[in-house]
Amino acid sequence: MTATPSIAIIGAGLSGLACAQVLADRDISSEVFDKARGPGGRLTSRRLPGAVVDLGAQYFTVREARFSEQVAAWRKAGLVAPWPQRLWRVEADGWQPHHDDQTRYSAAPRMSALTRSLAEGLNLHVQTRITALHQKADGWWLADDTGRVHGPYTRVVVTVPTPQAEPLVAPHDPALAADCLAIVQKPCWAGHVVFDEPLPELPGVDADWQAAFVNVGPLAMISRNDTKPGRQSQDESLTLLASPEASTAWLEDDADTVAERLFSAFETFYAQPIPKPRLIGAHRWRYARPSGPISGPGYRLSARGIALCGDAFRSPRIEGAWLSGHDLGQALAAEIGR
Repeated sequence: MTATPSIAIIGAGLSGLACAQVLADRDISSEVFDKARGPGGRLTSRRLPGAVVDLGAQYFTVREARFSEQVAAWRKAGLVAPWPQRLWRVEADGWQPHHDDQTRYSAAPRMSALTRSLAEGLNLHVQTRITALHQKADGWWLADDTGRVHGPYTRVVVTVPTPQAEPLVAPHDPALAADCLAIVQKPCWAGHVVFDEPLPELPGVDADWQAAFVNVGPLAMISRNDTKPGRQSQDESLTLLASPEASTAWLEDDADTVAERLFSAFETFYAQPIPKPRLIGAHRWRYARPSGPISGPGYRLSARGIALCGDAFRSPRIEGAWLSGHDLGQALAAEIGR
């Protein structure tokens, strides 16, 4: 591996890490930058007293053969396991079992464990917000919000949500900026609740139900974090995902208010006395659900040495994020090899 990094990757979510892993496998060095305290992106988990809750994606599915091979390797390594297997659906007339042919997976012992594993061995800079790109005679340089500069790099990969990517690439490549602007990113509020005692059983519903899709009110999904792989010994804890409509309407409301609304909605249709929560809170994902025209190979690669990848350019799923970054990494490796 060369001593001087050659490729900068902005964003340590799944797509950025998948890209960096391919490059590392080809002995091409890179540096990964993220504004957060650790890798993860929307695979973020929060450690609370007595429980770990997932705040972003609750599970992922597999549709394409290449991702299926990767998931098989993760399963063998103990990084992921099937979950949920006891899935329900909440309609206006009550709770119904939800059955389909789709296998779903969760990372163990938390969703962020997957991205932390992928980040091992990579040159990762956390708590580093990149604010501008500059092209000079010796290559690309990155400026962060503290005034530091990083570089030079032969190429820059931008994996952050498209509204954050657009101002980085716009001064250098209008076509990439237009691709970013074509993507609509919808928000998502994720509430979390931790209890000192288990939830009471619901008549007609499995006592060990693990998750439920919600088709009534402001909630979209409920997950019981203590039923996920590797977490059976933790306290009763829920993640409450708001619907796209509620998330948009509440976008600028404070987190405590949103958390109370989500918990109140859960209480309304649970229809049993619920223990008083020990902890309650909420996290806002301003850019969580991309939608827009999807074309091409699932990423964007400019002749000027800037690239874009992420679920917005492939499919709005965990699988899409991984495939986008993985395929871009292969394209960059082939380009450098030539």
